[in-house]
Amino acid sequence: MSVLFTSISPDNPVKREDASALLSPLGLSVEQEDEEDYHTLLAAVHDCAETVASLPDYQPVPDLDRYPRQSIRRPSPEEQVLGQSWAHKFLIRGNPEGEFLAGKTVSVKDCIAVAGVPQLLGSDIIPSWTPVTDATVVTRVLDAGADIHGTSTCENYCHSTSSFTSAQGIVENPFAAGYSAGGSTSGGAALVTAGIVDITIGGDQGGSIRVPSALCGCVGLKPTYGLVPFSGIASGDAIDDHAGPLARNVLDVASCLDAIAGYDGIDDRCLGSPRHGSTSFATSVQAGTQRRLDGFKVGILKEGFDHAAVDPEVRSTVMAAVEKFADLGATVEEISIPDHYHGPAIWTIQQRVSGSMTLLGQAHGRRGLHMTEMERGRLPWTKEGFRRAFPSTKNVIINGLYLTSRFPDLYGKTVNIGRKLRDQYEEVFQTYDVVVMPTTPVVAPRHGARGLPVESLKPSMGLTINTAVFNVTGHPAMSIPVGFAPAKDDSTVKLPVGMQIVGGLWQESKVLRAGFAWEKNCNWKNGLDHS
Repeated sequence: MSVLFTSISPDNPVKREDASALLSPLGLSVEQEDEEDYHTLLAAVHDCAETVASLPDYQPVPDLDRYPRQSIRRPSPEEQVLGQSWAHKFLIRGNPEGEFLAGKTVSVKDCIAVAGVPQLLGSDIIPSWTPVTDATVVTRVLDAGADIHGTSTCENYCHSTSSFTSAQGIVENPFAAGYSAGGSTSGGAALVTAGIVDITIGGDQGGSIRVPSALCGCVGLKPTYGLVPFSGIASGDAIDDHAGPLARNVLDVASCLDAIAGYDGIDDRCLGSPRHGSTSFATSVQAGTQRRLDGFKVGILKEGFDHAAVDPEVRSTVMAAVEKFADLGATVEEISIPDHYHGPAIWTIQQRVSGSMTLLGQAHGRRGLHMTEMERGRLPWTKEGFRRAFPSTKNVIINGLYLTSRFPDLYGKTVNIGRKLRDQYEEVFQTYDVVVMPTTPVVAPRHGARGLPVESLKPSMGLTINTAVFNVTGHPAMSIPVGFAPAKDDSTVKLPVGMQIVGGLWQESKVLRAGFAWEKNCNWKNGLDHS
C-alpha cells in the first residue's frame, strides 16, 4: 500500500532526479514520464520518515532507584586483570531477596546494554555509545540476586574467536600469558576462570561462549535458540543470535539459566520459550541420582572427532573423557552425521549475508528491542571508520555484498539446508540423550597480531568447526573442561581442553545433567581422577 499524503511540505529536500539516482547503482531507472510521480511518492515517504523520527522512542525504562549504578569508570591499569579483561567497572547491587543467584558476582559481555554504562563493543570504529535501557538478561540477573561488577571485554565488533582483536587491548589466557583466551566473550571467560567473578553473561553467534570456555577452562552454555531473550544485545545475524552463561561449574550455569530464560514480551526469537521463572534446571541437576547416568545414551559424533583439523592430543583427551560416561552407567556409542562437515560453510554464508546487512543498517523483519542510539552512532559508515575496523569486520561487509550480488538465492538456501541439518540431529536425539565431541579442534593458540588481513584472521581460523553448526540448527550446546593438552608451539605449556555436549531442542536439562555428572565424578585438572 502506498504512503498516504495530501501535500508535500515546502521544505522537503527530495529532488526530482533522486529516484533515478537511487536506482542507478543497481543498473535500473524509472521511465521519464513516471519521474514526477515517483518524486512525489519519495517526497511523501520522506515526510513520513520525518514524522516518525520526531516521535519519542519506546525502550524499557530501567529501575535506577532499585538498581543504581555506582562508580561507572574505565578501569585503571591497577584494576585491570589478565590483560584488558574489563571494559568498564561499576557496581549494581542485585535484589537482596533474589533466589537463583543470591550472593553471586557477575560481569556481562560488552555488547549487552547496561543503562548509563558506555559500550565499546571492542572497537574504536565509533566512540562508545551509552544505552538508555538494560538488556533483559541484565534486569533478570539483578532480580535473581546477583551483583553486576562491570562489563567484560569483547572482541572487535564480536567478530573474532581470538582475544587480541579488541581495540581496548589483549585478553590473556588465565593458564598462560601470551595465549588466546578465545572470543568473542574473551574478557568474561578470563574473569570467570580466574575466580574474579562467578558468572559472565555472553553472546554466541558461532561459538563465542563455547570457544573461550574451552580455551580458558570454564563451563559455557549456548542454550536452545530463543530460550534466552536477546533484547538489548548487539545483534550480528538474528537467526544465529544466542545469549547464555559462563561459570566455573555446571550448577552455576544451570542457576543462571533459570534466572534469565523465558520470553520477555519483546524478543520474537523467544515466542516458543517457556514462561520466565518456570524452569527448574538447577533443581534438576542437584537431584541425588544425577551423579549417575544409568539409562542415559551418549553418542560420539564421528565427524566431530575425525575432522582433519582436530589435534590428536585434543582428540585423545576428549575421548578419554567420553569413556567416563560409561563408568557412570551411560551407554556410549559412535554415531555419524556426515552433513556435520557442511556446518561451517552453511554458517559462513548465513553470517556473512545477514551480518553485512546488520552492519550496513539493512537488517529488518524482527520484532524486538532495537537500540537506536547505537545505530545512529555507527551509521552511515565513513572511510575513516572502515579504515579502523578490524579485518574480520571488513571481511563480513565485503563478503556479504559479494554474496548478495553474485548468489542472490544462497542465503535462503542455507536456511533451508540448515533446517535439514537440524532435522538430522533431531532424529539422532530420538535415540540419544546427548551427542559429544571436542569443542575446539586445538587448545589455545598464541596471540596473533594486527597486520595484513589473512595474518590477522589466521589465529581464529578453524576454531568453530564443531560449534558454528549448532548456531545454525539452534541446539543447546555446552562446553565443559575435561583435561589439558600441550600448546602447539611449546609442549611444556599445558592448556585446557573442552568437550562439547549437545542436546535436542529445548533439552537443556539433559545437557546439564550429563555435564554435572561428569564434573562431579571427575577432576579435570588431575588427569580425570575421581574427585
